[in-house]
Amino acid sequence: MAPSALDIVGNNNPSKPTLYILSDFHETSVKYAESLFNCIHYDTPEALKWRTHATAILVKDYYITRADLEAAPQLKIIGKQGVGIEKIDDVACAEHNVKIYNTPGVNAGAVAEMTCALALSVARQIPALWLRQVVDGEKIRKETISGLLLTGKTIGIVGMGNIGRAVARMFSAAFSAKVVVYDNYMPENPPLWTDIPHTRVGSLDEVLKVADVVTVHVPLTKETNSLISHKELALMKKTAILINTARGGIVDEVALEEALRNGTIWGAGLDCHEQEPPTKEKYESLWASGNIVGMPHIAAATDETQVATINAAIDGVYRFVTSPSFKGT
Repeated sequence: MAPSALDIVGNNNPSKPTLYILSDFHETSVKYAESLFNCIHYDTPEALKWRTHATAILVKDYYITRADLEAAPQLKIIGKQGVGIEKIDDVACAEHNVKIYNTPGVNAGAVAEMTCALALSVARQIPALWLRQVVDGEKIRKETISGLLLTGKTIGIVGMGNIGRAVARMFSAAFSAKVVVYDNYMPENPPLWTDIPHTRVGSLDEVLKVADVVTVHVPLTKETNSLISHKELALMKKTAILINTARGGIVDEVALEEALRNGTIWGAGLDCHEQEPPTKEKYESLWASGNIVGMPHIAAATDETQVATINAAIDGVYRFVTSPSFKGT
C-alpha cells in the first residue's frame, strides 16, 4: 500500500505522540504506526498500564467498558479498525468526552466480494461437492446435482450503508440482478442511491417475500438482535438463500437451523456467528443442518483491506492528537 500523506514523522523524532496498540495488527500497519507514534505494543508490560497513561489507543477485538473509561480519565481517542464498535461502550465514551475513530466504508468492497462468494458457494453447493470428492472419494455425476442460478434473480438488501451499496452494485453488474432494498434508518426523501437501479420497500417482510438472495448489512443492536428469526424465515422463498456478513446475533441461529432442516429455505451463507471464532463443538449441528457455508468472520481479511482499515484508523488518531485543539488541552 502506498504511504499515507500523513507519513511525515521520522522514527527518531522526539516530538512524536504516544499510541498504545492494544491488539495484534498487520505487520505493515504496525510499522506505519511506528513512523508516526511512539508505540506501546500489546504484548509488552507497559501496555497493561494504558488506563493510567494512554491518551490514544488503537484496538480491534478489544472491549472498552465504562469501568475502563473511569479508570482512564486522560484518555482522549480510541482508534478502531473497521466499522463495528459494539465492543466499545460508546455511551460512556460520549459521557467521558472520548472520541471513537472507526473506519466505515474502507472494507466495503472486500465484504461485498465475500457476500457474492457465499451466495455462489451456497447456490452451487461448491464446498459440499468438493468435500464429497476429496474427503469421501465420491465420483459425482453432474446429472445428480441441482444448483441454482443467480443471474437475473432478485437480491434483497437489508441495510444500504457502505457495504450494502457495494453489494448492490456488484450483484447488479455481475448478475443483472434486480435489487430490492429495505433500510429503516435512512430517510426516503430526497431519494437516495440514485446511481443504483433498485426498488425501495417499506418493510423487511416485503424484501423477504420477493428476494432470491437476502443479504443483511446492519449493525447488531437491540433492535436488530434476532432480526431474522422463525417468522421471517417462513416468509422467504423455498429457493431463497440467506447471507449474513454483518454480525452474529442478527440471524437467530436456532431458527436458521430449523429452517434448513425443514427445507424452508434453500441455504445460508454466514461469515459471522454468535460465538466467534465459531467451533465445531458449538456449531456442528447447524453446519450439518443443510446447505450452509459458515466462515470465521473473515470477509475483510485480505492483506490489502487489513492494512487499509488499520492505517485509516491510525491516520484518524494522528490527525486528532496533532491538531491544535488537542495540543491545547
